[in-house]
Amino acid sequence: MTISLNLPTSDGASAAYSLRGEPLAKPSSPPSFNRIAYAAAHVVSDPRRDANPWTSPAIDWDATMAFRHHLWSLGFKIAEAMDTAQRGMGVDWATAQELIRRSLAEARTVSGADLACGGGTDQLLPQDAKSLQDVIDAYETQIGFIEGEGGRSVMMASRALARVARSADDYRTVYNAILSQTREKVTLHWLGDMFDPHLAGYWGSASFEDALETVLAVINDNRAKVEGIKISLLDNAKEIELRKRLPDDVLCFTGDDFNYAELIEGDGKRYSHALLGIFDAVAPSASKALAHLAAGDAEAFRETIEPTVPLSRKIFEAPTQYYKAGVVFLAWLNGHQSHFVMPAGMQSARGIVYYADIFRLADAANVLDKPDLAVARMKSLLQVYGV
Repeated sequence: MTISLNLPTSDGASAAYSLRGEPLAKPSSPPSFNRIAYAAAHVVSDPRRDANPWTSPAIDWDATMAFRHHLWSLGFKIAEAMDTAQRGMGVDWATAQELIRRSLAEARTVSGADLACGGGTDQLLPQDAKSLQDVIDAYETQIGFIEGEGGRSVMMASRALARVARSADDYRTVYNAILSQTREKVTLHWLGDMFDPHLAGYWGSASFEDALETVLAVINDNRAKVEGIKISLLDNAKEIELRKRLPDDVLCFTGDDFNYAELIEGDGKRYSHALLGIFDAVAPSASKALAHLAAGDAEAFRETIEPTVPLSRKIFEAPTQYYKAGVVFLAWLNGHQSHFVMPAGMQSARGIVYYADIFRLADAANVLDKPDLAVARMKSLLQVYGV
C-alpha cells in the first residue's frame, strides 16, 4: 500500500509525495568494519522539565542513553559530547560532564562498546579569556575530567583560543602544553568556520596551507600522544592533502559530511576513518555500507551509502552550524524520541520547507525506519506550521 502526504515546496505551494523507500533490516549483532567509525551523537531534550530551555535545557537521560545503545548495536563507536550534542549551542560544560559520565558508565555495560569524549574550553567564555594560560587551564579541566572518568578525549577546537591567539606559535604552545600531560592518546579536531564562525582563522591563519603546516607541527611535536585528527572543512581536496602528509601512525578521521563516501572508500592507497555527525541520522545505512566495505564489496558499499549523500548535503547546508536540527528531526521521525524539541529550542533554526526536503531525501536514502510513524509525525509537524 502506497503511503502519501502533501509536503510544502519552495515556491510556497504544496505537492503530493508518495513514499518509495525501503527500511533496512537491523543486523542481528553488531557488524565488524575495516574502518574506525565514530557516530557523533545528539542529546534528547526533556520538554516536560524544560523550564528554561534557552539557558538551562533539561535532558531526557533515558532516551539519550537509549540512542547510544542504538548506535553501538550497529557497530559504531560514539563521539560523545561534541558539536552534534550541541556543545556551545544549548549544552554547556556542566551538562556535558553529566553526559560524559553517564555514557562512559553505560559503555561499560555493553560488550565491545567504545567512545571518545569531547574536551574543550566552553566553560570559559571567549570574552573572558585574557591569556593563553586561561585557555590551557580550561582544557586541563575538561580533559582531566574525561581521563579521570576513564575516558579518552577528542581535543575540540576552542573559541577562546581563536580569540586570544595571535600567531601559529600560540596554537603550538597551547596544544603542546595539553598533549604533554595527557595519559591517553588524543584525537585532534579541526573544525571549519562553516560549522562555527567563531573559529575563523583557527591554527593562526586563514590560509589552509599555512594552517596545515601548524597542524602538522603540533602532531610531529606530540607523535606519542596523537591518535589522529578529525578534519571538518567540507572540502575533500583539503582532507586528501592532510591525509597524504600525516605520519603513518596518525589516523585521519573524515568529518566531511559532504564527501564522506569517497573519502572513506579511499583512493587505493589511502583512506579516511570516520567521525561524522551524519552517522547519527543515517546509522542503519552507514552500518550496512561499512559492513559491505569490510567484506571487500566496494560496489555494494557505494550502492548503500551514496543515496545518503544528498540527504547529508541538505542537512548540513549553510548555515551549517544548524545541522543539528536535521539530525534530531530524523531521530524523531524514526521513533528514537517522542517529540521534536531540542536544547535551546534549536529546532526553530530551520524552516518547514527544509524539513519537508529532509523528509523526501530521507525516504530516497532508505533511512525512514518506520514509514507509517514518520508520515504521522510529519503530518503533525505540518499542522504546527499551519500547512
